[in-house]
Amino acid sequence: MAGTLLLTASSPVSVVHNAHVIRRDADAGEAFYCADRRSLTTLGPSIKGDHVMGLKDDLEKYVVNVLDEKWERRQGQKVPDADDLPLKNLAVELEATVLYADLASSTQMVKRKKDWFAAEVYKSYLYCAAKIIRARGGTITAYDGDRVMGVFIGNSKNTDAAKCGLQIQWASKRIVSEKLSEKYTNSDFTLKQRVGIDASKLFVARTGIRGSNDLVWVGNAANNAAKLAALDPQYPTYITAAVYSKLNETSKLGGDPKRDMWTDLGTKDMGYQIYGSRFTWSL
Repeated sequence: MAGTLLLTASSPVSVVHNAHVIRRDADAGEAFYCADRRSLTTLGPSIKGDHVMGLKDDLEKYVVNVLDEKWERRQGQKVPDADDLPLKNLAVELEATVLYADLASSTQMVKRKKDWFAAEVYKSYLYCAAKIIRARGGTITAYDGDRVMGVFIGNSKNTDAAKCGLQIQWASKRIVSEKLSEKYTNSDFTLKQRVGIDASKLFVARTGIRGSNDLVWVGNAANNAAKLAALDPQYPTYITAAVYSKLNETSKLGGDPKRDMWTDLGTKDMGYQIYGSRFTWSL
């Protein structure tokens, strides 16, 4: 039948059909099928005409396999990369501290400001936050729009993460905000940001499809840190009681005379005890 093609495991890597190139990705088990000169569609592993054969079966088989396959666990000695884990049910367990740094009111910034200005703010803020996370011993694990996630492990993970949060606030005020004000003297933009930090055991697994996958971080610390980073920016840095209880004096006490840098905010906002700080820590 004109305009139809069946790609099988023996099909060539690329063939020409109706003046379009059709490729098969052997590793991903996917094919690109062109029914006519007007369309190029990504389809599943078995194609006949313009019908996808086996997609429903493939999805059902995968879900059943995930539910039936026994989980393997191993204790992590480092923060894993996606390439360290297979797509099967194998997870790394870590005792870790998670930090989220998030721009406040970025939605309004995008609505009110030029696109290039918003992009400059994103780039500047995320660059500074990411560099500080790495400098304090954390591992950058994800970027998500206007926020970045870092994971800290080791004996000083809570102290390192808390210091990191205070330094991100310092850089936001003394570097990003000041440079923006110097460049755009008539701008009314005020940069505000929040950092949320929590500690717990994490269950880290690889999820997604071949060619497009990442790690999923299952645990209270990841969820709580993200939620803390969405609180009112009146306190730029938030930590949980689990983090506060493990801080050494360098990250707990500051100022002259020395005093607690963290205000007990109780349980009203989150349902569990949290602390907030308006202190900064210079670089």
